[in-house]
Amino acid sequence: MILPEIDPIAFQLGPLAIRWYGITWVIAFGLIYWLARKNLAKFSKDQLGDLMFYGLLGAALGGRLGYKLFYDLGGLVSDPLSLVYFWQGGMSFHGGFLGVLLASYLLGKRWNFRFFEVMDFIAPYVPIGFGTVRLGNFLNSELLGRPTELPWGVVFPSDPEGLVRHASQIYQAVGEGIILLLFMLWYSRKPKPHMAVSAMFLVGYGVVRCFTEIFREPDAHIGFDLFDSISRGQLLSVPMIVIGVVLLFYSYRNYSKKDATIS
Repeated sequence: MILPEIDPIAFQLGPLAIRWYGITWVIAFGLIYWLARKNLAKFSKDQLGDLMFYGLLGAALGGRLGYKLFYDLGGLVSDPLSLVYFWQGGMSFHGGFLGVLLASYLLGKRWNFRFFEVMDFIAPYVPIGFGTVRLGNFLNSELLGRPTELPWGVVFPSDPEGLVRHASQIYQAVGEGIILLLFMLWYSRKPKPHMAVSAMFLVGYGVVRCFTEIFREPDAHIGFDLFDSISRGQLLSVPMIVIGVVLLFYSYRNYSKKDATIS
């Protein structure tokens, strides 16, 4: 299947260009807010609104900084101002994730909540945002998949080689967005030990990302990091799995009924 070329700019408001990718980010946080609002637990609607706003800010700033540090350090060194060139594209999930963690930590301190109380509350709903943003990657014809001979392969208009490729963005939207969401909602449906939900999220995302990266073409200027088969995305996801397993073990080992978290 040959994809039609889609204009990345949805519409313009004077000199301001609104891009489809940016719209998917707004939709992503809107969906997370909608799901989380149905189960506020000990949080108020105002606190959830603050968490969404500062989480979006942390994701955007952290995502951009993470991309430059993890994927384009040379470009950042040669032109430090490129850090704020958002219109050039380039966002890193892992950097955005760290930005969200920082925002959640600061808000938790302001509200007198433990860090993992905040994270255990919001973690089950985050995957729907991942899936939405991956659809934005697909619409942008970016983060292309690896070549394939399978009948559902696609030809992306941005591909200078014009090869039939995996629609890896869709694979990741399904894996990170739908499968991980359903798993996290199932896992968190009953009270769990403090930090267990957050830990399971780390493990779940890391495993899904490592698998779906098999079908994604590494960035041309980076290539594979290890053994001509391990990509940067997989390399950055492995620590998430390790940290998640350690936290999960610690959580259940120190579990007590009075410390159960309703997520």
